[in-house]
Amino acid sequence: MTTSNKMPSFSDLIRRPVCFLGLGFGSGLAPKAPGTFGTLAAIPIYLLMQPLSLTYYLIITIVAFLVGIVICQQSADWLGKDDPSAVVWDEIVGYLITMIAAPAGLLWLFIGFVLFRFFDIAKPWPVNWADQKLHGGFGIMVDDVIAGFMALACMQLLHFII
Repeated sequence: MTTSNKMPSFSDLIRRPVCFLGLGFGSGLAPKAPGTFGTLAAIPIYLLMQPLSLTYYLIITIVAFLVGIVICQQSADWLGKDDPSAVVWDEIVGYLITMIAAPAGLLWLFIGFVLFRFFDIAKPWPVNWADQKLHGGFGIMVDDVIAGFMALACMQLLHFII
């Protein structure tokens, strides 16, 4: 747990590798819109994963989700809050879900970003239900996973009709 109510520094994160991941490599330290910055941090990860086969992409994404439950719980415990906005590993995984089998190109990267941020911020049902009813590391992760699947469905529909 942090020793005060102030946001930890980047050097605090370097000393805590799990929290470094939980706070999106430091992107969660952004004073405004940390979720947006966390999603931006997901783009290079996606670009590294994009050339992989769908099977490997899915395996890595599932592992990132499962490990993310622990990462988010430990990061939230360290920050002393139930679902701190600085914890953005869930946004990273949500964006990776959005981009499953996405068409290549900057336009699709942008569309995926906008769609995921829309569903993550607007929190339509069932995202809002998960956000309100589920707690701990699992709860932190699941609302963004659902938002990611909703954005994924929109991405695939757009790709199909365009």
